[in-house]
Amino acid sequence: MTLTAEQQAEIDAQRAARSETRRATVPALEEMLFKAVPVLDHGFVRAIDYMGDDGAVVQAARVSYGRGTKRVSEDAGLIRYLMRHRHSTPFEMAEIKFHVKLPIFVARQWIRHRTANVNEYSARYSVLDREFYIPAPENLAAQAVVNRQGRGDVLQGEEAEEVLRLLRSDAMQTYDHYAQMLNETAEGEKVDPSRQGLARELARMNLTLNTYTQWYWKTDLHNLLHFLSLRADAHAQYEIRVYADAMLEMLRAWVPLTCAAFEDYRMGAVTFSATMLAAIKRMLAGEAVDQKGSGLSKREWVEMMAALGREP
Repeated sequence: MTLTAEQQAEIDAQRAARSETRRATVPALEEMLFKAVPVLDHGFVRAIDYMGDDGAVVQAARVSYGRGTKRVSEDAGLIRYLMRHRHSTPFEMAEIKFHVKLPIFVARQWIRHRTANVNEYSARYSVLDREFYIPAPENLAAQAVVNRQGRGDVLQGEEAEEVLRLLRSDAMQTYDHYAQMLNETAEGEKVDPSRQGLARELARMNLTLNTYTQWYWKTDLHNLLHFLSLRADAHAQYEIRVYADAMLEMLRAWVPLTCAAFEDYRMGAVTFSATMLAAIKRMLAGEAVDQKGSGLSKREWVEMMAALGREP
């Protein structure tokens, strides 16, 4: 990821500004504010604003006048209780806003998380940058045989080189045609004064999905945790998972008590169905239980045994 001198100057100016406030602030996140954390080859994510902290969660749960208790351990205990029992509204009292630069196909996957406020760069109003996501060779994989939406073995040799060549050439060609149809520079000046050029809202339809876009994405803490539980998971698509990983680091700085509880009860935990739990209880009682006698499907049995660290 490379920022222009103008972009870096804008970030430096934002970070140099100071505002007096009576609101709760978090020094660790303040240090991160406005910094662009590189993601993929040209992307980034940066926290640009937030409201509330761990104390806001505690305050909402207790409906108190203060921001929490004098003992951090008591706040941690309450937050863990709320997380453990899946209370949601106290976590909705804190919010954060991100500025994200990401490939269009990642944005289309991301936008499925509808519980957020989003404003995307308008290709009807402005000309998109000539930047495309080209995967690193280690991230070029074949279609998984079992998982219809997953990846299998990494492509090797000539096949991988051909895929990369196609990705680059297609992206470059469609952008060249996009620019040709627009007949204008990024500054809005005509390349050929004798031609009118196609409207931006129409010319953009020719671009490939690995073209980069940008947006502001604002959400509350509860819905951010839901996003991260799915997108920072090892099974998530790599290209969105790396954004979630960067945001998870910001979460640790912003609300460390909430993040610790989240990583314990959500990220590092597993859920057993009632039928699974019944089978586990029978095992603990010394009964020999197999898949056929468990009441579970073969896939459920394999998943349960994997979570238990046992052979299916």
